[in-house]
Amino acid sequence: MIYKPHAYQQYAIDFILEHPIAAIFYDMGMGKTSLTLMAIQILMYEEFEISKVLIIAPLRVAKNTWPAEIEKWDQLKGMRYSVVTGSPTQRRKALRTEADIYIINRENVTWLVDESGEPFDFDMVIVDELSSFKSWQSKRFRSLMKVRPRVKRFVGLTGTPSSNGLMDLFAEFKLLDMGERLGRFISYYRLDYFKPDRMNGPIVYSYAPLPDAEKRIYNKISDITISMKACDYLDMPELISTEYPVYLDEKERGLYEKMKSDLILNGTEISGEITAANAAALSGKLSQMANGAVYSDGGEVTRIHDRKLDALEDIIEAQVGKPLMVAYWFKHDYQRITERLDKIGVEYRKLDSDESIRQWNAGKLPVALIHPASAGHGLNLQDGGSTMVWFGITWSLELYQQAIARIYRQGQTSKTVVIQHIVTKDTIDERILKALEKKDNSQAALIDAVKATL
Repeated sequence: MIYKPHAYQQYAIDFILEHPIAAIFYDMGMGKTSLTLMAIQILMYEEFEISKVLIIAPLRVAKNTWPAEIEKWDQLKGMRYSVVTGSPTQRRKALRTEADIYIINRENVTWLVDESGEPFDFDMVIVDELSSFKSWQSKRFRSLMKVRPRVKRFVGLTGTPSSNGLMDLFAEFKLLDMGERLGRFISYYRLDYFKPDRMNGPIVYSYAPLPDAEKRIYNKISDITISMKACDYLDMPELISTEYPVYLDEKERGLYEKMKSDLILNGTEISGEITAANAAALSGKLSQMANGAVYSDGGEVTRIHDRKLDALEDIIEAQVGKPLMVAYWFKHDYQRITERLDKIGVEYRKLDSDESIRQWNAGKLPVALIHPASAGHGLNLQDGGSTMVWFGITWSLELYQQAIARIYRQGQTSKTVVIQHIVTKDTIDERILKALEKKDNSQAALIDAVKATL
């Protein structure tokens, strides 16, 4: 197939060619993989500027998406690639294979730099999902920073650059420009752009941006950053987001409110003792209870209600055989969902293997189960269906948006994509949805501030 870029894709290709350091903040589904490969092809075979490229990506994206894109386009015929995954022996063999592009999963970056024993002689590095390097304390970040000065060209790709706020940008841009724009030290970055927010004496738990922080940060990074939204440049299907409310009865509501108020639930209704030592743990407990079950301190699963399971069954029935993708969060969610699907005789698969993904995209799965953390980045699942149900909702804006983008993306043939949220009313479910909306406002500001105008 001959690659014919959209105008926004050609803009990004030219931007990468012209900028040795480039941050491409394109929305999910806008073809970041293909346009980056085209830029590599020009730099390697036409301009002879680079000879060896390293691509760092989530595991399934490294194994499936990048190789598939290389094989797909006529312009890339002859481009040699090697996928550096598997056991240490397999990874070393892949590194020693003659190739133009080496593709490795991000979990193995530290192994590559510190343990493989192979020379780090890549003159161009692509980080697919740059947001996965947002922690300046992580091993993968520190390892890659050791060899960053050796790299001539560096490109960061993501659709969610600041899913948890502006603090995320420090590590991402230090990796890109080695601290030139936002500084070399997190302490100075905080001092320049933030003020302490939540504190306990001298201990600072969180920071809030100063009134002019966003504008100043955007100005600093704008020369190496381009950003576009899919809805501005693609004929995308209509995205419909709805809530499917369920309601607790008096007994179930009593258990939920007791956990919420006392942090401890212990009585004849519950097997074992369930405690929430802090707000994060409490949030997890309440989310579990809203979904219908909860882990005790001993690891036992106590069922609270089947409200969401009943709602899911109704939604499946209303689909009348049309494929449905179901996102879950807790392990007991998966266990209870599969028990219900077995009971009502609905065929399903968990999307955790190449074969299950092929089955889904071939339209052979009535129900596909995904966990956002394992199927959230890079997978093309738009061929299998256009409806997603969130059985359990995540606090992570990045995982939330990325999961939706598996079906709401370029290539989706349906005129509408429907995202349904099964929400237990008057519970933490409602607060999570509001928090996701609030975080999105901050991220939207970043996207718009450095948005490229064609």
